[in-house]
Amino acid sequence: MEELAELKNNILTGKYADALAIIDELEEMSRRDIIRKIESYLIRLLAHLIKNQLEQRFTNSWIASIRDSIRQIGKLNRMGKNSYYIKPEDWESYLEEAIEAAIDDAAIEVFGGTLKPSTVSARVNREQIIAIAFNLLEFTYRVSGKELSDRVNLILETLPGAEESL
Repeated sequence: MEELAELKNNILTGKYADALAIIDELEEMSRRDIIRKIESYLIRLLAHLIKNQLEQRFTNSWIASIRDSIRQIGKLNRMGKNSYYIKPEDWESYLEEAIEAAIDDAAIEVFGGTLKPSTVSARVNREQIIAIAFNLLEFTYRVSGKELSDRVNLILETLPGAEESL
């Protein structure tokens, strides 16, 4: 990376202020990359919740994908022991933005891909999907591992079609 060579040169030549500016830039680039990854998992999570809501069923792959999305978001979001890239109170804006992309993704699969994204958009209850997703995301701040999967399952068990799949 060009930035690392420049950083090294700035340190060796005693240009510490310039070196610190590069470090800040690298930290911000890393933060943006992690948030992009979180958003990708968030879209995947929401797309499966939309498919469940509209089709009133679950498949094993949807359930596995929801569980994995929550686990990955939890891992990526943790900066330190009690520090996060996205704080619990900041999820609303991420969820509202991601649900629009998730509607497009879900439209490809829901009812065999027979619905246009505009039709899926009109039929989906955004508030309900966002509330479910928020409940799932809250667990990532309090539990991990097997307990996280168990908590996710408790939420999924309340959704339509879960009785056949879980």
